[in-house]
Amino acid sequence: MAQSIIKTSISMGLALALSGCNLPSREEVIEQAEQLAEENQPPEEQENDQRPPHPERPQRPDQEAPQPNDPIVTMLDIQLNQMIAQFNLNQHPQRDLPNINEALPQLGKKLFFSKGLGGDFDSACVTCHHPALGGADQLSLSVGVDAQSPDLLGRGRIHNNGLPEVPRNAPTVFNIGLWDRGMFHDSRVESLNFIAGTNGANGNIRTPDSNFNTNDANAGQNMAAAQARFPVTSAEEMRGTSFEEGNSNEDIRNHLAARIGDYGEGAGELGDNAWLIEFQQAYATNASAEEVISFDNIAHAIGEYERSMQFTDHPWQNYMDGDISAMTEQQKQGAILFFSAPQDGGAGCAACHNGQLFSDEQHHVVAFPQIGSGKGDDSSINGQEGSDDFGRARETGNDDDRYHFRTASLLNLTVTAPYGHAGSFDSLERIVRHYINPQGSVQGYFQRDEHCQLDQFADLIQAGHTSCANLYPSAAMNSQQAANKLTQEQQAGTSRLGRIRLNDNEVNQLVSFLEALTDPCVESRDCMSDWIPTTNEAVDNHQLNAINQNGQTL
Repeated sequence: MAQSIIKTSISMGLALALSGCNLPSREEVIEQAEQLAEENQPPEEQENDQRPPHPERPQRPDQEAPQPNDPIVTMLDIQLNQMIAQFNLNQHPQRDLPNINEALPQLGKKLFFSKGLGGDFDSACVTCHHPALGGADQLSLSVGVDAQSPDLLGRGRIHNNGLPEVPRNAPTVFNIGLWDRGMFHDSRVESLNFIAGTNGANGNIRTPDSNFNTNDANAGQNMAAAQARFPVTSAEEMRGTSFEEGNSNEDIRNHLAARIGDYGEGAGELGDNAWLIEFQQAYATNASAEEVISFDNIAHAIGEYERSMQFTDHPWQNYMDGDISAMTEQQKQGAILFFSAPQDGGAGCAACHNGQLFSDEQHHVVAFPQIGSGKGDDSSINGQEGSDDFGRARETGNDDDRYHFRTASLLNLTVTAPYGHAGSFDSLERIVRHYINPQGSVQGYFQRDEHCQLDQFADLIQAGHTSCANLYPSAAMNSQQAANKLTQEQQAGTSRLGRIRLNDNEVNQLVSFLEALTDPCVESRDCMSDWIPTTNEAVDNHQLNAINQNGQTL
């Protein structure tokens, strides 16, 4: 039968996989499997190809013959190893990333959790990016300032006005040190001198404080530090509406630095304040607060904390490193679909989702539904002023970039839902099915009122804050504009999103592979504890000790 399990030795499988032969098609692999199955008379196929994780193997004796507990190499393994070799998939780029136990990331952790960096003391960086919530907040659209319960994070966090006011989904901070081209969904923080593996540390970083394609001299040492300069300036995320109202980003940052440093205009604002010794230790200096507690140093420490969150030890990586038992047969089938082009019967995902990060860091139209308040873009397109989000075009000023968003990383997907720039999908299966028929997906999304069924909005509707009929009434129109843009690009041959066909079984296989891109550490509170300060680590009276909607500590 198709894709029957062929028992063979590991050495034979790898020899075939790494041979100089051309990569076979899926049909050829099936044909070879059937032929070998007949010749070698393998045992019956497993009823369910979803194998449980292989138990820890005993140390292998020094023998060539496979032992009873050795994994079985299948034709899927042979084909996958050929793909890994041909496409050079197993890359381990050298990066200079900090360890969470180092002084600067430790300082950054404490700053990350301090509401002292929130203008009105009701939000912190961690408000939208908690390590126990996938490095984000598990909401479709974030609730930064003015929440009913400031320390309640994740589901159940509600803005005092009801609907969330942040217009986009919070991207995870996990693996932020692996990005080399741009930060945020539209890359408004962007390396102008791209060098792989540097995280922008080679200089020349553009930010919203500088014109497009123009270096911001104050950006910081890398893109992580650069992006840490901006949430504090956003009225919806951290600043609030009264703190430094009407003043420049520089004024906001200077005031916050003075608050943390307990000097000048910020003196006394925190109450208890032990930040000076923390900065002196982290930066190895005896300098005064005015000298060492600058916003540049604050942003750099936060960036180093974020860059320490490298979580890439996932089953697929383990498989590429030689542990063929790291993935189930279903996940291996999904991997073949993922890396195969549509013309070869695959899903073509790797056209955009490639490299260690599973992102090309480019910007594409994929037409995920546009929900939320939008970014206030041109009303002439759809008559609904302020309700649309033009994505990358907001930065470039080029209409060709309209509805383009940065390719998301696929690492740790099991903990980073909801997905998309507006958090409009809450399952990987729904994402995959969208790619099969984007136009039909968008139309069906609003016909079925899927946005009203998202946890965040279902809760708001149930609590009486809104109704489905009144929830973002222009969302369907805006989303259709994006779907039309994708169709135009596909017809013009400028889109990387190929037209694919997947049956239900193949959808499940692809989803199973995507789940194999999650590092088990991010699913364990104990493993994540190094990135979450204890209550006795608080440096001021404003550490955000987060709880969930059940009152449990995150």
